[in-house]
Amino acid sequence: MITSPAFTGRRYAVLGLARSGMATAEALLASGAQVTAWDRQDGPRAVLAARNDPACTIADPLEIELAGFDGVVVSPGVPLNTHPIAARARAAGVPVIGDIELFAQARAHLPPHKVVGITGTNGKSTTTALVHHICAVAGLPVTMGGNIGLPILAQEPLLAGGVYVLELSSYQIDLTFSLDCDVAVLLNITPDHLDRYDGFDAYKQSKLRLFGMQTEPHVAIVADADESVLQHMLDLPTGPGSLSLPPDEPNSGVHDQGAFPALQGPHNAQNIWAAASVAQHLGISAEALNDALRTYPGLPHRMERIGEFDGVLFVNDSKATNPASTAPALSAYPRIHWIVGGLPKGDDLDECAPGFPHVVRAYTIGEAGPRFADILQPHMPVERCEMMCEAVRRAIHHAQPGEVVLLSPACASFDQFRDYEKRGDAFREIVLSLTAGGTDDICCEPGRAA
Repeated sequence: MITSPAFTGRRYAVLGLARSGMATAEALLASGAQVTAWDRQDGPRAVLAARNDPACTIADPLEIELAGFDGVVVSPGVPLNTHPIAARARAAGVPVIGDIELFAQARAHLPPHKVVGITGTNGKSTTTALVHHICAVAGLPVTMGGNIGLPILAQEPLLAGGVYVLELSSYQIDLTFSLDCDVAVLLNITPDHLDRYDGFDAYKQSKLRLFGMQTEPHVAIVADADESVLQHMLDLPTGPGSLSLPPDEPNSGVHDQGAFPALQGPHNAQNIWAAASVAQHLGISAEALNDALRTYPGLPHRMERIGEFDGVLFVNDSKATNPASTAPALSAYPRIHWIVGGLPKGDDLDECAPGFPHVVRAYTIGEAGPRFADILQPHMPVERCEMMCEAVRRAIHHAQPGEVVLLSPACASFDQFRDYEKRGDAFREIVLSLTAGGTDDICCEPGRAA
């Protein structure tokens, strides 16, 4: 794990003991800090309590005096706009921070390295994993963390010359104040998470704070910017020393997108350009870059190729939890059987409309199913399925060789699944069972497709 003498003898409260919170508590304790930790679930509290570490106290930060603490470290999932911890910490004069800020404070004690920070509404995980893969192929010491699901403080410190690649959500940037990325990347900004922000502009400003933390020698890469984003960059009192913007054809130059099966679609053209720009600024050769693009395996649930059966390709894009992230997937293939629906984040599919001509047939599921079926019916044949297993079964029946069965829900998963990962796992399991000649029994087992 990453530890630092910067934390020795200091006092921190850690609220939320999921992956990043537990890693934070353990890294702080290993660094010689005093930690007061809390989670609403008994299990994580018991794990820390079992350490019998005199430096660790199990107590709710909402019920103790916070004055004198050096920071309250909260999970990115804690809604600062509504959770009482924000007001209590402010009243005590204690900063509310996240694990990314602790990493930023630890950097001075790490071997010489570079940090690449990647944000945007869509494409963050793919671009983060792609940059990590490019660095690894080029022979650089590299690790990744952040919103991609790998707590950065749980990673091993890199040798000199290493590269830390961070996927950063707006929530994580909100809790970060001193992360000076050597290379910072903005992929795109579209409306999302508006329950946490006072409108789209506030959400946009949250993303753009990443560049305000940069200093003069460092680089900003902006893959898709409107005038307000560019003006913001120009207005920064401090910030990166240079700004890279894409050419008119972002998939031109050192790469041929058609040669990279895990990176299809216009959204991945943007991701490739951003990753290639990062590689250039890190001094990685064009040869190593193209080798990495060819061998990049992709990520689970993000345009993941499950397999081809009887000439039909099955693609798991469960990570597409809003219409903006589904729209590029509909442009990636010419003939699609589209499984769509879940817990809706809006009332329309307008952003997906340019891809409608590619859809041979739609199969609606979940809470959004009836509404989406009504929207799509004038444009394409629609099958109202409700359940994932039924949608897959019907798609297998209708799909012809050369066509694609695509799960790209344009919705959150919480109406039927714990998270998008469980939804994607269920899709994969159902596809593999039914294409192997299995029965519909899989559709009825609790915790799978229901």
